[in-house]
Amino acid sequence: MTETPKTALTIAGSDSGGGAGIQADLRTFFACGVHGLTALTAVTVQNSVGVHGFTEIPADVVAAQIETVAGDMGVNAAKTGMLATAEIIATVAATVDAVGIGRGRRVPFVVDPVAASMHGDPLLREEALEAIRTELLPRATVVTPNLDEVRLLTGISVTEEAGQREAAEALLEFGPQWVLVKGGHLAGSTRCVDLLSDGTHVVELEGRRYDTPHTHGGGDTLASAVTAHLAKGLGVPDAVSLGKRFIERCVAESYPLGQGVGPVSPFWRLAPDSLAP
Repeated sequence: MTETPKTALTIAGSDSGGGAGIQADLRTFFACGVHGLTALTAVTVQNSVGVHGFTEIPADVVAAQIETVAGDMGVNAAKTGMLATAEIIATVAATVDAVGIGRGRRVPFVVDPVAASMHGDPLLREEALEAIRTELLPRATVVTPNLDEVRLLTGISVTEEAGQREAAEALLEFGPQWVLVKGGHLAGSTRCVDLLSDGTHVVELEGRRYDTPHTHGGGDTLASAVTAHLAKGLGVPDAVSLGKRFIERCVAESYPLGQGVGPVSPFWRLAPDSLAP
């Protein structure tokens, strides 16, 4: 009999183009060797060019999805993605408390504070930013904002690597255990440095910056890889380090799809002959 893998839960929106959102989370979980569970929060209408609209799932249905899988299958780690509204955020916060997910509880909780698509299309109702600050960040084992999300949450515009420390300190004041300030959006930098901090320990994770426009789903994929490794029992620094290595390879192997921005790719994890007809 095959050994049952660890489980990871994604609480996020759907991407009809398959490159980001819950679709990216599930294929990352699979590639990292954990079983993916889902709680769908919204259905987006999007492709490689942009997001053309989205519809939220009722908050009670979001809660029921979390409760149902946690109660039966168990959750070894969980993450959030697109949550869309303050009501959904508050519901998710209350529900993860009830099932033992989050900082100070038995199950690690990764908060990816998705506020807009890479094209700049909003994925969050205006009132939801404050709910992220007050409801989600205090419950986070690790929060994984890009620099645009840092600015929206803290008002700090990071324009150089030194500013990542200031941003991390500001985010830690909202209560997460760890903060990962991603440097992928740092214009003009020849390096891609992500800064991980818990207020005492600060780690700079340096990576190569690839010359490709095809980075759709990169943030979701990194957060999912971190979640998968937390589900396997690793501590935050090790899980983030492995997640960083995973997303670097996914960016290196990204591919064009459609008329806009193509997705990062975990296909490199497959055996060379596994795609043969």
